[in-house]
Amino acid sequence: MAAAAARPVELGFAESAPAWRLRSEQFPSKVGGRPAWLGAAGLPGPRALACALCGRPLSFLLQVYAPLPGRADAFHRGIFLFCCREPPCCAGLRVFRNQLPRKNDFYSYEPPSENPPPETGESVCLQLKSGAHLCRVCGCLGPKTCSRCHKAYYCSKEHQTLDWRLGHKQTCAQPDHFDHIIPDHNFLFPEFEIVIETEEEIMPEVVEKEDYSEITGSMGI
Repeated sequence: MAAAAARPVELGFAESAPAWRLRSEQFPSKVGGRPAWLGAAGLPGPRALACALCGRPLSFLLQVYAPLPGRADAFHRGIFLFCCREPPCCAGLRVFRNQLPRKNDFYSYEPPSENPPPETGESVCLQLKSGAHLCRVCGCLGPKTCSRCHKAYYCSKEHQTLDWRLGHKQTCAQPDHFDHIIPDHNFLFPEFEIVIETEEEIMPEVVEKEDYSEITGSMGI
């Protein structure tokens, strides 16, 4: 039986990128920051994103855009990895997928533009196109709201407490402004784009060298 042809090895490199490149409509592969969800269906809730060992919310680590050729329901497909980063635990890991067909209610049928949009601000979007609200801290589903302003959404009491200490306490009474003031919580990993290349694209060609064995032998080496 003939051996199966070896598939090319793909390597990912973390590189800096402008904020617009890492948004959902660009279907990014990325490390850190908040997850760039593709749609609203099938998103994990707070219970699914709690560490099985310590019970604290897991932190988004990375996502990879991985569409499935030949699968109409997975024309757009993202794999999301979450981990526990709370010492002394730091052990919980969860993997989720989020996928959509090419024709859907959220994105254009055509590929996204390679040019930056007219508005390239750094504002964080905390509401999906489906209308679902996201946690101000981690960017996952936020079914809980602040009891005072009813404008801030959270996945858990832990993240509400963290956000309160890092800015929401001062902006809670200003509902027209606080959505634009979201601090960089230490809960998040630094954000980078994952640039994927095949091994053949980055490895230099093997150059055949001359045989120096006879020369080195005559020199007594």
